[in-house]
Amino acid sequence: MITMDLNVDIAEGFGVWRIADDDALLTVVSSANVACGFHAGDPGTMRRACVTAVRHGVAIGAQVSYRDLAGFGRRFIDIAPAELVDDILYQLSALRGIAAVSGGRMTYVKPHGALYNAIVTHEAQAAAVVEAVRLFDPSLAVLGLPGSRWLALAEEAGLEAVSEAFADRAYTPEGTLVSRREPGAVLSDPDVVAERAVRFATEGTVVAVDGSVVAARAGSICVHSDTPGALSLVKAVRSGLAQAGVEVASFR
Repeated sequence: MITMDLNVDIAEGFGVWRIADDDALLTVVSSANVACGFHAGDPGTMRRACVTAVRHGVAIGAQVSYRDLAGFGRRFIDIAPAELVDDILYQLSALRGIAAVSGGRMTYVKPHGALYNAIVTHEAQAAAVVEAVRLFDPSLAVLGLPGSRWLALAEEAGLEAVSEAFADRAYTPEGTLVSRREPGAVLSDPDVVAERAVRFATEGTVVAVDGSVVAARAGSICVHSDTPGALSLVKAVRSGLAQAGVEVASFR
């Protein structure tokens, strides 16, 4: 049987504001990318997410980002590498402590938003994030886009690098994500999203926006919690994977 991780972004509210139904999402997925306060999330939101993840046996990962609450971490910041290392260390430290008092532990790291996209090609920032993880805990796995500098440098540093695919995002012919500024970049049809997830898991490919078939082998599939109808999408993905004979389980 094929095994595939299903991850979702969690704790992306702030204070009284909520983006998604974290409690419901955590009953469906196998891994939770917990926002660590820099693009979203606050101590209470993070702790609730970790407690719920532990209750449902969901792996806890740190969703680290640029310090950009106003832009939800989706704006590139030309930050000095040394400063980026410190910002990542701060976020990892926060989530590790909260996960521990919630009865769980942080097992992986996934950059968010503009940082995720930047370190596909940005050598200095990719190296900075790798250095932060290496300094903090080299036993942590890292998630990223196949073929990215981030994953290549992580592997060189001896980290466990896990490729990720996005069921609810459109792909370019080069295998990167279509910018959210472009029409059709975000997919919200449950049938379409589920079909793409099954293709990722069983074939390791995706159909790009120009109709070409692109290699996209992955050990984890993501659905964004702020995509319209995210809970329906995650349920459709889980159901589609089950029907295709794919077992959903965390890579950790």
